[in-house]
Amino acid sequence: MAQATAPPSTSEKTFTSYTKEQGEAYAKGRPDYSPKFYQSIIDDHAATGGQFDRIVDLGCGPGNVARALSPHFAHAFGLDPSEGMIAVARSKGGLTATSEPIRYEISTAEDLGRSLSPPIQAGSIDLITAGNAAHWFKMQEFWHQAARVLKPHGSVVLWTSNPAKMHPSVPNAAAIDQALNDLGEGALKPYMAEGNVLTRDGYSSLPLPWTIDPPQPDFDEKDFVRKDWTLPEDDPNHTQVDLDKLEQIMDTMSPVTRWREAHPELRGTDQDVVKIHRNKIARLLHEAGVEPGKEVLTSIPNLAVLIVKKRGN
Repeated sequence: MAQATAPPSTSEKTFTSYTKEQGEAYAKGRPDYSPKFYQSIIDDHAATGGQFDRIVDLGCGPGNVARALSPHFAHAFGLDPSEGMIAVARSKGGLTATSEPIRYEISTAEDLGRSLSPPIQAGSIDLITAGNAAHWFKMQEFWHQAARVLKPHGSVVLWTSNPAKMHPSVPNAAAIDQALNDLGEGALKPYMAEGNVLTRDGYSSLPLPWTIDPPQPDFDEKDFVRKDWTLPEDDPNHTQVDLDKLEQIMDTMSPVTRWREAHPELRGTDQDVVKIHRNKIARLLHEAGVEPGKEVLTSIPNLAVLIVKKRGN
């Protein structure tokens, strides 16, 4: 549906400018979250008095989170400022508990559907989610819009992925963890935007309703929950990837996109930043006895999760 007016701009520029083709590559390369994590969101929302009529997923990208959570709700929105991402999300679709299609629209988190036609109404939303996206929001504007659209006892759930950690079963696991950390702290560091830095500290410095100026009084700090979510080491559902898939995942990182924009002549060569680190990880596996062609990594999902509740009436 058409927008009535242009929404505020977003501070994120790399993903926002994605074409549909780039969005499709992102969808192919970026792994989804565990079904157990999605269930934890639903369980926490229900346990704190949340209802299940309407959900909004912000920074929805190709729509993974919206599609995973919408079957629990009667109505669902996926919002993203990128035309390319929304085009991909619409192509993948998704249905709610009432078999209603997810409504994917171009909108920033700071506008939060206010400029859509029809707009997202005040006091109509039960749950707002944002997976690996809130670090790009203008948080002061976002919190005021979240207070506007949420119902009493509505939830905001924001999360980011902590630095990758290999399962102990992976040969040379500690050295591979260090190699992946070096990617962010070394070659990519000059291409880190402010949002990228927020992710690396697990959102510990992400502005919250009571830390912005002026504070947003519709959220109560005493109800705030911050937790780390992970799968136990003995869980059989840890993500396994070969080196081709690892490369696809690294390709989706916004600092990689910016590095390649600064070094177009190196993209895809052995001097490409992703190729260098892929080859380094391959060497670490080979040194530990893994045969070439059989390189497989098992990672432990590790998410920093922030849950904020709107006050009741």
